Amino acid sequence: MFKVIASRMIVPNVHILTLEAPEVAQEAKPGQFIIVRASEEGERIPLSLSDWDADLGTVTVIFLNIGHTTNQLSLLEAGRSIPTVTGPLGNATKIENYGTVICMGGCYGIGSIFPIARALKEKGNKVITIIEGRSSYLFYWEDRFARISDKMVHITRDGSKGYRGHIDRLPEIIRDLDITVDRMIINGCTYAMKRGSEASKPLGITTWVSLNPIMIDGTGMCGVCRVSVGGTTRFACVHGPDFDGHEVNWDELLQRRKTYVPEEVVPMRTSACQRKCHQA
Repeated sequence: MFKVIASRMIVPNVHILTLEAPEVAQEAKPGQFIIVRASEEGERIPLSLSDWDADLGTVTVIFLNIGHTTNQLSLLEAGRSIPTVTGPLGNATKIENYGTVICMGGCYGIGSIFPIARALKEKGNKVITIIEGRSSYLFYWEDRFARISDKMVHITRDGSKGYRGHIDRLPEIIRDLDITVDRMIINGCTYAMKRGSEASKPLGITTWVSLNPIMIDGTGMCGVCRVSVGGTTRFACVHGPDFDGHEVNWDELLQRRKTYVPEEVVPMRTSACQRKCHQA
């Protein structure tokens, strides 16, 4: 069993969970993920690593409460335990001195882009952090990013902070900052990664995305996480999760991501006993 060290809602519907998993913490690298189960009978789901502490033996994930299992995870309290924390899984993000790198994160991707941005800064890159969301009240860890970023940019759909709109404001942002971008890395929901890749392609910016398809075992055995990249089938768990955003078949990925939406969302929204049963 893996002990819950800390658990709370960091902004509305987005939760941070710190778990005691010393073996995972010892080997973790930016861009990797873990597989967790909330209960013995529960499903296995992948969650990107947002931070870890090898000395304390802890790993931290940030996730959106959107389905049955993430709802169970959101109800956990410090001192409880979960049966499964497997990892670190996936290939680490390739960290080199590229020059000027844009690290973009949205929603739970704000958390998972943090260790990548930190590692890029340590490697000597100029790091431009872009965080985006529906409104400014959904931003978090801004103080952390400020310490490792040469420049921070905000995008909000409602215009409450920074640029108004979506990541398609990228050409304008680059022009305003008067920079030449050597690489862009995007973490977050599939739609944000798609829009970001579409915005960067005409600019000729190499863009890497961390894909998050449906996944079961995380070791390449089940094939559930298959994606089409450059016309070739890849498994996100063992070939990724990082892929060239300009080569991903986004329409296929978005369609596959919707496969179990009714089974996930409808029971969670219609059952009044979720929290009561859990607390009992």
